Amino acid sequence: MDNKSAFNVNQYDENVRKVIPFYDDIYEQIFSLLRTYFGDREISLLDTGCGTGTLGLTAKTTLNISDMVLCDPSEKMLADVKKKLGDYPCDYICEGSENLSFENKFDVVTAIQSHHYFDKATREIAVKNCYEALKPCGLLIYFENTAPNSKTGKEIMLERLESFELNAGRTPEQVKNHSARYNKEFFPITIKEHFELLKKTGFKSYELFWHSYMQSGFYAIK
Repeated sequence: MDNKSAFNVNQYDENVRKVIPFYDDIYEQIFSLLRTYFGDREISLLDTGCGTGTLGLTAKTTLNISDMVLCDPSEKMLADVKKKLGDYPCDYICEGSENLSFENKFDVVTAIQSHHYFDKATREIAVKNCYEALKPCGLLIYFENTAPNSKTGKEIMLERLESFELNAGRTPEQVKNHSARYNKEFFPITIKEHFELLKKTGFKSYELFWHSYMQSGFYAIK
């Protein structure tokens, strides 16, 4: 594999919509929040775990961007996003958010479907790095696979997700293998645990603003 997701780069865009319900809606929610919080003002943006550049591509055409940095631990992912953005002025860094060291530099930091690959200690480091990268009153937006509050909740959630995947055209074997990654290749935590982590990291306010199946979207203000 060339990244921590279930798919190689040349498969990612095609297959991610088969395992994440309402995938495109996630980005609609992100940009709705950004427009609400920042309005038309000029902003600097750091996208960690940028993948193939879905967020960066939309940001360059819909937001008033003064500075954009896209980070991903996969060189192949970064090569793909560079093709998508072409000559657009942007900095690229081949690092995960757990290794970043920016301080008070960005108005917004995003991490979309990336931190759930970390263990508890590394996740805390990554969130702290995102906090440090933000200017005062800066906005962190992230989406992750989250854990239900009970064993029964987990069983129901996975069954619903498996049904979605089958209807999206995945084979029973692919669906089974994807569910088997839970707590082995990605490590969801509950919404309550996310709030506790954001508070511990230092954010002055934080909210859940979207949830569907396994995915949850959070924002936090420094």
